[in-house]
This record gives sequence, structure tokens and C-alpha cells, in this order.
Amino acid sequence: MTAKNLVEPATPRPIIALLGAIPADVAAALGQVFDLIGHDDLQTLTERQRETITRGLTSAMGGVNHAMAEQLPGLEAVASVGAGMDRFDLPWLSERGIALHPTPDVMTEDTAEFAVCLVFALLRNIVSNDGFVRRGAWAAGRAPLGYRISGRKIGIVGLGRIGSRIAGKLTALGCDVAYSGPSKKDAPWRFEPDLAEMTQKVDVLVLSCAGGEATRGIIDAEILALLGSQGYLVNVSRGSVVDEKAVIEALERKTIAGAALDVFQNEPSLDPRFPELQNCILQPHASVFTRENRRDLVAALEEILRS
Repeated sequence: MTAKNLVEPATPRPIIALLGAIPADVAAALGQVFDLIGHDDLQTLTERQRETITRGLTSAMGGVNHAMAEQLPGLEAVASVGAGMDRFDLPWLSERGIALHPTPDVMTEDTAEFAVCLVFALLRNIVSNDGFVRRGAWAAGRAPLGYRISGRKIGIVGLGRIGSRIAGKLTALGCDVAYSGPSKKDAPWRFEPDLAEMTQKVDVLVLSCAGGEATRGIIDAEILALLGSQGYLVNVSRGSVVDEKAVIEALERKTIAGAALDVFQNEPSLDPRFPELQNCILQPHASVFTRENRRDLVAALEEILRS
């Protein structure tokens, strides 16, 4: 057999350990370039094969399966779908020498854009007006008045990457934007160190802060009372940030005007009272559900997993 008849063996694809749940479309895209193995597949590998796996994959909602990670002595890095880090045991990862790589940059633009969409949907009655037309109420009279976006006073809780983009977009629309958080940022918007004081001054409270114990339940009955019967709440951060019982009661009693929520404490199993509320827009944690996001996300994950 001559040299030109020889066929070079195919380069084996890198093996990536699935250490937590990831979206099916992301798995399908990455599965074209990597061998993704879950818990059951891991058990079929030899000890030597497990030692060669250096990269893992999960999501901000999935966290890391510690039992799986313990079987991978060579694990060096974990790529995560999403920006959140509150479901990861960071001290444990650090002790193991495992670097965590979330993907916040590719989430920023879509999440910020979606927050602005929710502000529009609430103040301009976009969702409720759709129902108004569908049930034939238009023939009997005009739809209720909404509010002009320009000139609204917006309070943003958490001025990180996403919060800054929300602030920029709403400022461009003519809104008066302030923000609250643990510290003042080098930013053009007014800093309000006290969340309660800021809430009293705004028409819309937009949540874009990180999850975790530091922010758990910070939007409680007291804050909602300060937001008032003409105030609106938008949450694109984490469900843990709000006291859901207090939000539901405020919406039921109309002590706040309305809310638009993309995140919940128990997803996808919501409190059954939420769907009954006519002054609440509900979304399925969909702020980054764009084709552009998926393209950019898969590219970012592939880069992390190949590094």
C-alpha cells in the first residue's frame, strides 16, 4: 500500500463532562464539535479516560454536580451558560482548583433589551390591550390609558453590566434614571444608596442585581408599599430577589400598579396565584431568547471549552 493510500486517523473530539443541566439547543450545537458525556456515560469510562477530562459544562441554573466532578481528577475549568453564580459553591471549586467561566457578556444586550420591552409592555398596556381586542371589548369602548415612557422616573437595582445597559437604553428614551446598589459606580446616573428612599421617588423599579444571600428578598412588603399604587416592578434578575408572597398580595390589593416578571423562585412551577393576576405580565425566563444570543453563546462556550 502506497503512502497516498493511507488515511490519517480522525482526531478524537474533546470530551466535555455535563456537570449540570444546559438548554437542549445549546447541547445540540456543542455536540457537533465535542463529545458531551453525562453521569451515566461517565460510569462507562475507565479511570484513565476520566483523568483526561479537563473541561466541564453546566448552566447558571444547573450548578455543578459535585459527585461527578469528584470523579474527574483532571478537571480544570467549567463553562457555564449564563451570568449567575449564586448556585455555585465557589469555595469548593476554588479548593479543587477548578476555574468557573460564566458567560455574562453574551447575556447583557438581550437581557437589557428585554427589560426595556417589559417597561413598555407595562406602561403602554401592550399585553392587556391585546386581550382587550381579542375579547371584543373594543366595540364597547376605548382601552384604558397608559403612560408615556419618556419622562418616567426609573430606579434600577444593581448597576452591573446589565443594569448599565438598561440605564443607557432608558436614558435614550428620555427617562430619568437613578440606581441603587452596594456602592457608587463611575456612571452618569444618580446614585441612591438607600433602596427604600429611591423606591419612593420612582415610577418603575427595575431589578437587575445578582442573586444570592446578599439580595434574597430585598423587594419585600415594605419596599412594595413605598413603590405605591402608581408604581411598577420589573424583574429580570433572579426570583430570589423578591418576596413573592408580598408581590402577589400587592398585586391582588393593587397597592402597586403592576409587575412584569421574567424570573421566579420555583421555575417552571409558579405560585398558582400568578396566572390569575391581570396586572402582572409573566415570562418564561426568556430575556435572552434570541437567535443572536444563541449564536454568540455557543461561540463563547466553544472558546472556553477549547482553551
